Amino acid sequence: MYLGFDTSNYTTSVATYDGVNIKQEKKVLTVKHGEKGLRQSDAVFQHTVNMPDIMKSFEYSDIKAVGVSTRPRNIDSSYMPCFLVGANTANAVALTQNIPLYETSHQVGHILASLYSVNRLELIEKPFVAFHLSGGTTEALFVTPHKDEIISAEIISQSLDLKAGQAIDRTGVMLGLDFPCGKELDRLSLLSDKEYKIKPSMKEMNCSLSGVENKAKQLIEKGECKEDIAKFVLTYISSAIFEMLVRIVDRYGDFPVVFSGGVSSNSLLQNKIKKSFDAYFPAPEFSLDNAAGCAIYAYLKDRCI
Repeated sequence: MYLGFDTSNYTTSVATYDGVNIKQEKKVLTVKHGEKGLRQSDAVFQHTVNMPDIMKSFEYSDIKAVGVSTRPRNIDSSYMPCFLVGANTANAVALTQNIPLYETSHQVGHILASLYSVNRLELIEKPFVAFHLSGGTTEALFVTPHKDEIISAEIISQSLDLKAGQAIDRTGVMLGLDFPCGKELDRLSLLSDKEYKIKPSMKEMNCSLSGVENKAKQLIEKGECKEDIAKFVLTYISSAIFEMLVRIVDRYGDFPVVFSGGVSSNSLLQNKIKKSFDAYFPAPEFSLDNAAGCAIYAYLKDRCI
C-alpha cells in the first residue's frame, strides 16, 4: 500500500493506492461567504486542524512508501506555505514507519490522478499533452517521461493574466455564490437557453481571460439573470481552452490530451472539447484537488528503485 498527502490551498487530502484501487479522504477548506479565497496563513491553520481527523480513516502498518506534494510545480521558484502541512505529516509518517518518502509537485499529482481515472497510466512512458485548469493555473503542458520525476511538464500554452478558476470563482462570488463556485456556476449555466459566439483573446499560443470578469460585472449591472451570466463566463473559458488546443495540435501534432484540475469538471468545457478532439477527462473526484496522484507517485517511484 502506498500513501499520499496533498495540502493545496483549498483541500486537505490523504489517499492510498495498492497498485489497483484508490482510497481517498478529503476536506475542503472553509472560505467565508463573500470572500474570494484564503490567505496562506488561514489555509495552513485549517490544514493543520483537518489532518488528524482525515488520517483516522487509514491504516499505516502495511504502508510501503509515502508520496507528498511539496510545491505547486516542479520548478525552483515554485512555493506555497500550505504544502508544508502535508510535507511535515508525510515526513513524520515516513520516519516513524521507516519507509521511503517521495516528494513531487501538486501539478504532477493532478496529472497522475487524471491518468489513473481515465485508465491511461501507461502514457507516462510517452509524450502527451496535459491541461491543468484550476484556480491558480491555466496551462497546457507538453509532458514527457523523466527518470527522476516520473514525468516532466513543459508549459507550451497558458493564460497570460486571469486564470480560469479565478474567473469562475470571482463571477460566482459576484453572483452571491459560496466559494469555490465552479460546481454551482456549472449548474446555473445548464439552465440557460442563450447561445454565445465567443472569439477569445489570444496572443500566439496563449489566451487572455481578464476580460471575462469585467464583462460579467457589466452583465450583472445590466440585470442579466444568473443563469445567462454563468453561461457566458463558462462559454468564454471553454472557447479559450478550445482555441489553445487547436493551436497546440497545429504546432505540435496530434498527441493524446489529458485534462486535470477542478475546472476540467465543467460540463460546457467537456462537451465543446469532446466534439472535436479525442481528449480524456477524469471523474470529478480525480480532477479536483486530491492526494491520489501523490500516492500513485510513491508507487511508481518505489517500483523504479
